[in-house]
Amino acid sequence: MKKVSNVFWISVLLVILAVAYGAFAPASFESVTNNMKDFITSSFGWYYLLVVTGIVLFCLYFIVSPMGQITLGKADEKPEYSRMSWFAMLFSAGMGIGLVFWGAAEPLSHFAINPATESPGTDAAFRESMRFTFFHWGIHAWAIYAVVAMALAYFQFRKGEPGLISSTLKPLFGKRMDGSLGTLINVLAVFATVVGVATTLGFGAIQINGGLAYLFDLPISFPVQVIIIVIVTILFIASAWSGIGKGIKYLSNINMVLAVVLLVLVVVLGPTLLIFNTFTDTIGAYLQNLPRMSFRAAPLNDSDRAWINDWTIFYWAWWISWAPFVGIFIARVSRGRTIREFLVGVLLLPTLLSFFWFSVFGATAMDVQMKGTDLSGLQTEETLFAVFNQMPMSMMLSIIAIILIAIFFITSADSATFVLGMQTTFGSLNPKNIVKLTWGIAQAAVATILLSANGLNALQNALIIAALPFSFVIIFMMISFYKALDQERKEMGLMVRPYDKKKKK
Repeated sequence: MKKVSNVFWISVLLVILAVAYGAFAPASFESVTNNMKDFITSSFGWYYLLVVTGIVLFCLYFIVSPMGQITLGKADEKPEYSRMSWFAMLFSAGMGIGLVFWGAAEPLSHFAINPATESPGTDAAFRESMRFTFFHWGIHAWAIYAVVAMALAYFQFRKGEPGLISSTLKPLFGKRMDGSLGTLINVLAVFATVVGVATTLGFGAIQINGGLAYLFDLPISFPVQVIIIVIVTILFIASAWSGIGKGIKYLSNINMVLAVVLLVLVVVLGPTLLIFNTFTDTIGAYLQNLPRMSFRAAPLNDSDRAWINDWTIFYWAWWISWAPFVGIFIARVSRGRTIREFLVGVLLLPTLLSFFWFSVFGATAMDVQMKGTDLSGLQTEETLFAVFNQMPMSMMLSIIAIILIAIFFITSADSATFVLGMQTTFGSLNPKNIVKLTWGIAQAAVATILLSANGLNALQNALIIAALPFSFVIIFMMISFYKALDQERKEMGLMVRPYDKKKKK
């Protein structure tokens, strides 16, 4: 078996310590992490707003720059996967399960429970709810993933470096990235990946349990959730064992087909005209208000500020904390694409699909609410199924949704298992199956233990805390990537400014 790195052992130790704390002192663990999370979101909110907006501008620059034609691989290298399979894999790993979980619940919350600025249940709250949902799941979120994945793919496939976060910083820090500083950065990435996916496993099991309970009166209980985790773990380990070219690719393609089927059915059976009008109107409102939302900090309004902390800042930290896992996976499946094609595929297409998804499920949920069925008191994991319950063919819609959640669940954990294997075997493109098996079982064990001790919220807080130091890593990655790429631009003779014939003479 290929030797595992020190990152493996240090990461395992940190995860064991965190899980032990969460299992044996859950109240203390949640209190400590919650206080730290609240301090970070309230004290560094301005910082997150600036950094994430800067990341968006950085990515947009490379779409229009001549450097966008540079390949994330050797000059004559072709993409490993078709565009459809590539898009399906990056989308499934990046946000799939989140869209199903929040598709109806977030717009409904912003509309009927806790709007950002408007009065609950009003037309103004309806419009605002969609605009902020687009904002949280749009170009800002995907830009965070894109910038990490782009730097990783460039250094790994074009420069021949290992597929590690530390490798992207060598133009700035040199050989120190091969020592303790590089190990520290890679450990942070592994820890964020394990914690993030374990949290998703836990909350995913709760949502599947909630859907089964709503449909079939199955009890919402820890034993049922453990059974769900065990089944899903067996499936995603089997998929990871077969490799990216088979398991993850096939499941991702199936997922996209199911997602489209569910989307079309809800459009046809739901308030069709309202959905399309909402989608069109909200795109305009999103583009019109994007600069204001990007920098909105509400310094003089405590209520608005609290909402921003709970939603916008939380999301920005959440996407940053997921960036190591999703970024490494997207980089792995993007070999051979140009920077411009990569950014359009990672940044713009998923954003548009997310917008339409939330328009369909958000508008439908709010329509049900406005017609007299109160959904505001339901648990988040039950909201989608309650919406389906008010529609024709409700049982079919709910069954498709449960299958979709389960497969998104599997592909996210599957991708993470592969990424963890890469990060702990010196960046190997094809980590040994025993390493993937170890991480797969570890993620399931972490989720199960913390689910039994009600420690998932504390683990989620720990992930948000880990996002702060990793945000500095992303800033350094951007500087390092630009430095290396600008040097290559000069060597290739690519012009950033228009060619001046007079100056040449």
